[in-house]
Amino acid sequence: MNELTPFWSAWIITITLGSIFGCYWLLASVRSNKKHPNGEVPTTGHVYDGIEELDNPLPRWWYWKFVITVVFGLVYLALYPGLGNFKGLLGWTQINQYEREVAKAEQEFGPLFAKYQSTELVELSQDDKAMRLGQRLFSNNCAICHGSAATGSYGFPNLTDNDWLYGGAASEIKTTILHGRTAAMPAWGASLGEQGISDATQYVLSLSGKATDNDAVAKGKDIFAANCVACHGQDAKGNKLFGAPNLTDDIWLYGGTQQQVMQTLRNGRAGKMPAWNEILGEDKTHIVSAYVYSLSHQE
Repeated sequence: MNELTPFWSAWIITITLGSIFGCYWLLASVRSNKKHPNGEVPTTGHVYDGIEELDNPLPRWWYWKFVITVVFGLVYLALYPGLGNFKGLLGWTQINQYEREVAKAEQEFGPLFAKYQSTELVELSQDDKAMRLGQRLFSNNCAICHGSAATGSYGFPNLTDNDWLYGGAASEIKTTILHGRTAAMPAWGASLGEQGISDATQYVLSLSGKATDNDAVAKGKDIFAANCVACHGQDAKGNKLFGAPNLTDDIWLYGGTQQQVMQTLRNGRAGKMPAWNEILGEDKTHIVSAYVYSLSHQE
């Protein structure tokens, strides 16, 4: 973390310590220990609804409790960073705290992760203890996109079925998680025009029995053959090398209505699956891969 300039460091120190000592001064200035003759206690002059506010001294327990909080605050600021550029007598930082906790975790769980990493993915997917760990790793890192139940949402694939853009074998799933994926569905609006987009949409919908215009289907078939078979194949069943989806199964990542398909064809899609190798590491990625594999291979 970059250090503050001397001016701002001094400013923070002044404001912080001034606030602490100012609060104590205010407390001490209103504290009264005077003994009143004849046991009479003067009033503050505040009267409401016939009730007078007495000027009794603060309870000693309350006063000393406040003093203790002031002392605690000063000791804390002496030991830990909090006063501008002063790093504290203990030299604590959030970075070295994090590094110590990571080192402790590696020492405690490293052998377990090493054992799991040496286990073949399909076999590991049948280990209940490993899968409980995989589920927690998935929840902490993947659920924000794919959902806690891994059933996906608009633009994020369902991981519990057998429809895979880049292949559903255990090794293929691990490759996807390790290195990520970048979608490359081009926009066809400029080259096909709105009528071409409409015709191509009707043909795509016909592949799953949802077309509504047979004349447009015939025109769209020619458009598909000229522009789309390179990725989706002659049979429109997709190609996992490109991540091109199967268009015949009525499973849609961005929706399968006429308007949604037209939107995809007109403007393209640019989904991105991030690479997790540097974030999770090889060992944790191995466990998550086995967990994701298990979601679509449950007995």
